Amino acid sequence: MHRRKFIRLAGGGVLFAAAAQITSCGNETPDEAIAAWKGPGPEEDVRKWILSYAILAPHSHNLQSWLVDLSVPGEVILHCDLTRLLPETDPFYRQIMMSHGTFLEMLDLAAREQGMKADIELFPEGIFGPDKLDQRPVARIKLTRDPEVAKDPLFAQILRRHTNREAYDPAKAVPEDAVAAMAESTKSYGIRFGFVGLDKPAELLKHRSIAKEAWKIELTTPEKILETYRVLRIGPDEIAKYKDGIYIKSRFLELLVKFGLFDRTKAPSADSFATTGQIETFNKNLDSTPGFLWMITEGNERSQQVQAGRAYARVQLAGTAHGLAMQPLSQALQEYPAVAGPYEAIHTLLQAPKPQYTVQMWARVGYGPEVEPAPRRGLSEHILKI
Repeated sequence: MHRRKFIRLAGGGVLFAAAAQITSCGNETPDEAIAAWKGPGPEEDVRKWILSYAILAPHSHNLQSWLVDLSVPGEVILHCDLTRLLPETDPFYRQIMMSHGTFLEMLDLAAREQGMKADIELFPEGIFGPDKLDQRPVARIKLTRDPEVAKDPLFAQILRRHTNREAYDPAKAVPEDAVAAMAESTKSYGIRFGFVGLDKPAELLKHRSIAKEAWKIELTTPEKILETYRVLRIGPDEIAKYKDGIYIKSRFLELLVKFGLFDRTKAPSADSFATTGQIETFNKNLDSTPGFLWMITEGNERSQQVQAGRAYARVQLAGTAHGLAMQPLSQALQEYPAVAGPYEAIHTLLQAPKPQYTVQMWARVGYGPEVEPAPRRGLSEHILKI
């Protein structure tokens, strides 16, 4: 590496993707951080077997804000861990509610695999307000044996499902049968599903442009990028310790942290190599993307947010079954003032005018390289001690 580049990084702060451009990620993810992806062993309590799959659901920033109460036999009470929120980029907690929906969908799939019916009651003690969450449960799930319950083939994809943030094959189109399968998977949740691919290059450019603008805004708004820094895990020691968040395995970044050259309490300037390098990498990945999908609800109630999360879990599993890679593009869907322009632009492009409609999910999709699973904290970390 050139010494001049090192000085620029050390003096102006560094962000994980920028460092990844300079040095390869040479160390392995600690086994204990991804042990959950091997699947559960035998469990005396079938609920724990089921929940071992539920905790593999996608979650915004990989926060894993799920807490379960198992004190009532045959039931699971799902709560939100209020210490694991994103108030800067998700001020109304819409994405957190969607992340609880993904958990519930994985739980339902695993219950079916065990021949059990999962009766899911949302917000059994009342619905959260539009701008806050509290200790009341998100859902009460009653599990009962039912010989009439049908297994769902999407269950087989849970251990294979991973969010893929890499560049995709720009020339390989998403096939029609894969799009149809993803659309079909959402039908029971009242979601409007949409997709655009290589056959509509002008529309693809519009999607890429909006995503690029929203990403740049988030990177250059200090309080927003610092929220990401707070859940940034650098190197195997931090990954093994926390087993959550956004993880980076760069030895270069490890050294910067070790020698005090990367201060995660300070945002890099907009014109620093840290920021411009990250933008360049993200833009290249967007330019490689052959397709975008989206999911829209009429309204934006808490229950709709949860159901949208359930639907997205199914979409990603259906895509996984077809060998597709997927990455949510949350920045333009967030509801803080600085990103109002891209927020309005994506809703207009997708013919989802506010306040009647809400774009709950927008994601890039295509064929990408194999990626490792994200760290998981393990089931015991999610069980409330009563």
